[in-house]
Amino acid sequence: MRTKRLVLAGVAALALVGGGGTALAVNGAAPPAAAGETAGGEAREAAAVQASARPTASRTAGPRVVRPYRPVEIGHGLSTALLPDGRQNSVVGPGDIGESVEQARKRIGDNIRPDTLSSGTYVDDDHVLFHGAFRADTPPAGIDIVLDSGPRHTATMLSLPGDPGWGTYCAFGDASTADTGFTVTAYAKDGGVLFEQRSDVLPRD
Repeated sequence: MRTKRLVLAGVAALALVGGGGTALAVNGAAPPAAAGETAGGEAREAAAVQASARPTASRTAGPRVVRPYRPVEIGHGLSTALLPDGRQNSVVGPGDIGESVEQARKRIGDNIRPDTLSSGTYVDDDHVLFHGAFRADTPPAGIDIVLDSGPRHTATMLSLPGDPGWGTYCAFGDASTADTGFTVTAYAKDGGVLFEQRSDVLPRD
C-alpha cells in the first residue's frame, strides 16, 4: 500500500497538489563531494582535508532558472512548477500537474520572512522528499539538508527568471529517514552560512 505523508515545519504552511494550498519543489539528492587530492606534501593534504569537510552546497552554482508555470520533472514520478502569481507560490505532485498549476494561479502562496526557509517532507513508498522554499535578496549558492541521523543531502534549487527574491529547494532520501529531524542550511558562495531552519518531524500517521 502506498504511503503518503506530509510533515510541516518552519513558518510557511504547505500542502500537496490537490490539497488546500501550494507545495514546494524537490529533486534528487547528490552524493557527497569527493575529497580533494592529498598527494604533494602536508600543506596540500591539509587543504584537501579542509575542502572535503566543507558543505557540498558551497560548491554549487545557485538556483536553476525555470520558466513560470512550466512543469519540471524532479524524479520518482514527481514534477514541480513555480508560479509568479502571489508570493512563494509553487506546486509539486505526481504525473501531469497542469491542472494543479492552473488552480494555484488563484492562490497567494506562502509568505515567509526575508532570509528564511520553509521546510517539509513527503513520504511515498521507498523515498522521502525534503522540500521547501527560501526567500532572500541574494539567492543561496547552495542548500544542504543534514539529518539528525547523519546523512547529508545537497538540494536542487529552482527559481524564476529575473529577481523574484525566492525559490524552492528539494532532495530525495530513503523513506527510513522520514522520522528523523533535520536542519536545512543555505550557504553563500564562500561556504559561509546565510541562514538555516531546524525541522523536527511529526509522528507517523
